[in-house]
Amino acid sequence: MKRALLAISLLLTMPLVWANGQVLHDAACMQCHAALMNGDANAIYTRTERRVTNLKRLDSQVEGCALAADVAWLPEEHQQVVDYLAKTFYQF
Repeated sequence: MKRALLAISLLLTMPLVWANGQVLHDAACMQCHAALMNGDANAIYTRTERRVTNLKRLDSQVEGCALAADVAWLPEEHQQVVDYLAKTFYQF
């Protein structure tokens, strides 16, 4: 019974974590990405020559972008952004 309740609570909180990742991403990343991609910020994730091909590389790229943008995310916020991008753009 405890496992079932834990599983249910995790499933219910996942959309909130994902939504927070999107909010953090949009606030910190969209302006720079739009400038790099001629106004289409999301094109950075869908271009054919994209750099990110796996979850480890995505984590590293988010870390590098956060440094470049001078963003001081907490580790859990960083992970929320990675999770949002992985689910939304990369499907891994």
